[in-house]
Amino acid sequence: MIDIDGVDFAKGGGLVPVVVQDATTLQVLTLAYMDRAALEETVASGEATFFSRSRGGRWRKGESSGNRLDLVSITPDCDADALVLKVRPRGPACHLGSTSCFGDEDAPGVGRLGRLEATIAARATADPAMSWTARLLAAGPKRAAQKVGEEGVETALAGAAGPDEELASEAADLLYHLLVLLRARGLPLQAALDVLEARAKAEP
Repeated sequence: MIDIDGVDFAKGGGLVPVVVQDATTLQVLTLAYMDRAALEETVASGEATFFSRSRGGRWRKGESSGNRLDLVSITPDCDADALVLKVRPRGPACHLGSTSCFGDEDAPGVGRLGRLEATIAARATADPAMSWTARLLAAGPKRAAQKVGEEGVETALAGAAGPDEELASEAADLLYHLLVLLRARGLPLQAALDVLEARAKAEP
């Protein structure tokens, strides 16, 4: 996953700063520090472990709260003296109870799509009588595909002749139902994003 020997701990007096991101939304959750032992434990355990400067020692996130950070990837910067940790959080990352240590805003920008995808996945097991999402998923891909078709037409009509507010609303409905369809077919949003990335690389 990472060449630990290649990380430059010496430059920071034995520590490297670590930017922690939600792997789904790419929201920055916190800034922490690691020494070599914390990095080795993170890789071995699959859970984010840091060096706490206030405690003067190792600290695995969520030891007391249960809000652990499951490791997805570790990427060093160009000088190998800072790291980006992508994680899947099990609960709020901030000790104050918010999603991020950097304010109360939740998954801004395109990260909202990642958060919506996670919400749809969570509601898949809800009571269909209480959840429109669960009801759609229970009806199967054909029903979700039908809704995508309906919302696509409504979005196109709003785009051609409706006010901006209507277009934004219909586009939101379309995105939601498209994510439901992907979930119904067992595909993540990342599958579509991978296609876009491949196409971008293929362009002259």
